[in-house]
Amino acid sequence: MRKFPLERKVVHLTLALILLTFGVSSAVFSQAFTTTTNEFVPFAQTAFVPCANGGAGEFVAVSGILHIQTHVTINQNRLILKTQFQPQGAAGVGLITGDVYHGTGVTSFTDTIPNPSGAQTSTFINNFRFIGPGPDNNLQVHQNVHITFNANGELTSDVDNLSIDCN
Repeated sequence: MRKFPLERKVVHLTLALILLTFGVSSAVFSQAFTTTTNEFVPFAQTAFVPCANGGAGEFVAVSGILHIQTHVTINQNRLILKTQFQPQGAAGVGLITGDVYHGTGVTSFTDTIPNPSGAQTSTFINNFRFIGPGPDNNLQVHQNVHITFNANGELTSDVDNLSIDCN
């Protein structure tokens, strides 16, 4: 079973609360409902950058604001949940070299849940960069995960592509 980050669990909890709040029934699904929320959450963490310190790597203490946008659409056929995470003003300092790094990128989740039955899909896309000083000091992470379950609950698609590059 594939495991998703804590953010994914928070999104699913949010979704459950939305569904509970609106008392999702066939009557609610007969009309389209959409909502978009934006949150700005401070964050601080330490991440390993293998490109740093002349290729020896180092931990970078990074902080900034995480913009979290969630868009929910519910109609008679399905529920679509899209969540996007984007760092704002993310900067960090190498714990060995003192080099300054800037974080940029976008991580997104899209879940399509049928009502009452049908294919269910989940897509996760992560594009993230730590940009450091000088050449060959930048870290680029790209990940694309997509899974599909048919109406019988059988897994019919499972894609997981990951690349991590120094440039």
